[in-house]
Amino acid sequence: MPLLAARHITKRFGGVVALSDGALTVERGEVHVLIGANGCGKSTLCKIVTGAVAPDGGEILFDGRAVSFASPKAARAAGISVFYQELSLVPQLTVAQNIMLGVEPSRGGFVDEAALRARAEALIALMAEAAGPGFGPDAYVGDLGIDQKSIVEILKALAAKPRLVIFDEATSSLDRRQVAAFFDLVRRLKAEGTAIIFISHRMEEIFAIGDRITVMRNGATVAALDLAATDRDAIVAHMVGDRPPAPPAALAKREPGAPVLTVEGLCGPKLRDVSLELRRGEIVGLGGLHGQGQSELLLSLFGAAPVAGGTMRLDGQALRPDRPLAAMRHGIAYVSGDRGRSGVFAQRPIFENFAQAALSKGRGLAVRRGGLMARIAPIAERLKLRFPGYAAPVRELSGGNQQKVVIGRWLATAPAVLLLDDPTKGIDVGAKADLYAILAELCREGVAVLLYSSEDSELLTNADRILVFNGGRVVETLSGAALNEHALYRAALGGRAEAA
Repeated sequence: MPLLAARHITKRFGGVVALSDGALTVERGEVHVLIGANGCGKSTLCKIVTGAVAPDGGEILFDGRAVSFASPKAARAAGISVFYQELSLVPQLTVAQNIMLGVEPSRGGFVDEAALRARAEALIALMAEAAGPGFGPDAYVGDLGIDQKSIVEILKALAAKPRLVIFDEATSSLDRRQVAAFFDLVRRLKAEGTAIIFISHRMEEIFAIGDRITVMRNGATVAALDLAATDRDAIVAHMVGDRPPAPPAALAKREPGAPVLTVEGLCGPKLRDVSLELRRGEIVGLGGLHGQGQSELLLSLFGAAPVAGGTMRLDGQALRPDRPLAAMRHGIAYVSGDRGRSGVFAQRPIFENFAQAALSKGRGLAVRRGGLMARIAPIAERLKLRFPGYAAPVRELSGGNQQKVVIGRWLATAPAVLLLDDPTKGIDVGAKADLYAILAELCREGVAVLLYSSEDSELLTNADRILVFNGGRVVETLSGAALNEHALYRAALGGRAEAA
């Protein structure tokens, strides 16, 4: 009897079908790989298993009993832990306190500090040698590097002694030595009978540590295979399906101009020797599976993420933005798909949201409202913005119209380079079409666009070229006949792309 059996799981978010027939069976003492393209439903399936999202249909059996966890806390109490890429640590607490967060031992109604430290130290010892200097129970998490924080998160997932643990891209921030130590830990857990779901898009890791693999496509489970009896090409074929490679999407004929942005050997916490050239009037897509360095590149170019090495040149002149304001004054704009955290000021009027970038970029202390309005009004009309008036708060707009405001904010600065970080995330099909029509217009006017999207179809439809990322590197550039799903997935998983 398997430890976990999820069958016929369905889930809709409004009009979007996230899961139509999700299934996953995991045995005790096995490392089970879960893989699929961006948006295939694997993250939603895991969130349902861990109680973070409620399913619309299907059943989940855990240790032979039907379960429906009301929360991640309930799933954890049942013996299921999870490591997510988005770390959930408290910087102001120590390593020991973070590892034991939520499972602190108590005595007499108070936290038993001695027992907490002893249990945390036992876990730290599992990876202490690979964690590097400065890593210990009393170190504050806020002082650690991203790799060390990932190790804390891994150990935190093990603190409750789970029977099933999900590692979602746990190796993405680790170096080779740390990955080897982590794999030793995984093998130890496996030998003790712990079931492990391992999500990764690094093929060498999948075959090095996995026993079986489940492949998902378009919200459904399409294959469950023994890794010893399959290979990379078979996995890619399941991810894409049986249909032949589609021809490249028909793009309006664009004739890129001179290079405007040149990057050579850019390195950072999640970037490894990234080089690219962006020309006026073109859209260059950043492809590959989620979390491979695409967003970090855009943030680095905007001066919002640290750069450890490499060079950037704008119109032939050296560029090293140390903060977003410096990038803005060089004509670089950045749009995030996370409107809540990095986009709109939800409680403030639409006018203020439109004007924010122009006000920040301007060097003068006084700005006439009338002059700003004269600049903003034509942009709002061009964007086909539907809104009650400039005094209304942005929160009253739909998601698509909020994103139009964010893009309009930057158009008011007349940017030379537009950095787009998953700009259509969470907006409807009509709003997406409007936004990409606007991008096409901007290209005709000479704006250069660097675009990351979590929806591969958007890149294939709108980009002139796609730089495919894997592990923080550009592993291949696709153009012409190679702009198709087969080539994109093959390159994203570490294989050579093939032209249609």
